Amino acid sequence: MVQGDTGFCPDCWAGLRFLNGPACARCDTPFDVAQGEDALCAACIAEPPPYDRVIVPLAYGAATRDVVMRLKYGRRVGTARLMARLMVPQLAELAAASEAVTGRPVVLVPVPLHRWRIWWRGFNQAALLAQHLADAASLPLAIDALIRHRSTGSMRGRGKKARARAVRGAFSIGLHGGDAVRGRHIILVDDVFTTGATAAAVTRVLMKAGAVKVSICAFARVVVHADADQDFLPPH
Repeated sequence: MVQGDTGFCPDCWAGLRFLNGPACARCDTPFDVAQGEDALCAACIAEPPPYDRVIVPLAYGAATRDVVMRLKYGRRVGTARLMARLMVPQLAELAAASEAVTGRPVVLVPVPLHRWRIWWRGFNQAALLAQHLADAASLPLAIDALIRHRSTGSMRGRGKKARARAVRGAFSIGLHGGDAVRGRHIILVDDVFTTGATAAAVTRVLMKAGAVKVSICAFARVVVHADADQDFLPPH
């Protein structure tokens, strides 16, 4: 359990798996052994994703699942601040490197929820995370840049291919989203990175709207074999 939305209890902290070892330079899938700074996994070589890179501090497991469920279904919105604190170091590093090259700050954009899910839940967890990240790292936030105009239903039990079909055509740029993303490096914020299907679908929309690059920042990620089409994945 977490302690009052401010920290992890000792047992849960010990159960966290930090992803700070060797990994794919594109999708951040962990490697068993180091393969070089710019090494790509087999999946990214065979079919490069449209996003530039993924940064995620933790593997999705029992401890991280409890935190995510506490936020999304327990409506403990303060938990988002705790999650963001663990995401900020990698985000700040990526943002600084990007600004050094482009001369412009990255722009944070949360993965949107459909309006009916927001009505049922009361909030978009990705938007809460993005707000805390923007405040902590002093980065611009385009919270309404994207719209999920079609409900995709629950993703529970769907593998990578089924998720990709479900999110195809589900997103579009918001009324003033084009001005916010055009010519910018966008960092897409979400709670859990699963198969990458949602990230890929949203990235294509952002790139079509004029973004020069899209990266993904999430709290935790499902770690599976690159060629696996897993059915046991967290719900949306």
